[in-house]
Amino acid sequence: MLPSEQTDAAASFDPLRQKLMRLAYRMLGSVTDAEDMLQEAFIRWMRADRREIREPEAFLRRVVTRLCLDQLKSARLKRETYIGPWLPEPVVEDEDEPEDVTLPLMLALERLSPLERAALLLHDVFGLPFEEIAETLDRDVAACRQLAARARRNVRDARTRYTIDAKRGLEMAEAFFKASRSGDMTALSAMLAADVGLHSDGGGKRSAAIAPILGHQAVMKVHTYLSEKVWTQGSDLLRVGLVNGLPGFVTREADGELQTTALEIADGAITAIYVMRNPDKLRHLH
Repeated sequence: MLPSEQTDAAASFDPLRQKLMRLAYRMLGSVTDAEDMLQEAFIRWMRADRREIREPEAFLRRVVTRLCLDQLKSARLKRETYIGPWLPEPVVEDEDEPEDVTLPLMLALERLSPLERAALLLHDVFGLPFEEIAETLDRDVAACRQLAARARRNVRDARTRYTIDAKRGLEMAEAFFKASRSGDMTALSAMLAADVGLHSDGGGKRSAAIAPILGHQAVMKVHTYLSEKVWTQGSDLLRVGLVNGLPGFVTREADGELQTTALEIADGAITAIYVMRNPDKLRHLH
């Protein structure tokens, strides 16, 4: 390929990169894998006869979706042997950049088949007509409607749970950090719902619970231990923001590694705490 052709391919691909990245990440839950899908999509874009492509965005969206579907098949095998709870790689944004797919919804998407996941995201999140989805998934329109409807039923609860105002949520995230790291267990206890759950992903690389910790008493016991034995060695707050659409923060812990914490909040209380400790899933935040 001539340098001029490569430049032309990049000039038409780059304006669509962010949209394609959003699609790939929501399909895979991995920033690293999503970037790989975009790289492969760009290679195919360079090789394509672009003069024959009337709608570059639709063409590339179709390519990325199909690449992600293939990737999901191998990703599912890896997650069956994953050590401890699996959480998506965290994406951290500012308050004025709300996420349209929150962490609870991403976890709910994991329960869907790859085709259900694609149909739901393409129609409900990206607003594509079922005619285009049918072409992308190589299914008829009626089948794609059924895929999306089935997926919608399975994730309905996760889509409606998170409703707190973003600013108030970030204030609670900062208060949670201060209370937990200072050892103010009274303040921390008051923030937690009775049925709060703690989900931590260490991926076998760093210490983390191998199963979710459920209930106010159990979660408080963990935080009391951490405040006395771990956080006394240092935990620096680097940033407060939306972590996969939930209020949270990024810290550097005593071992020098990054960590993200995301809080699911309902009726003024924290109902779930999601902690990412796996260094492989935090590299893009450095």
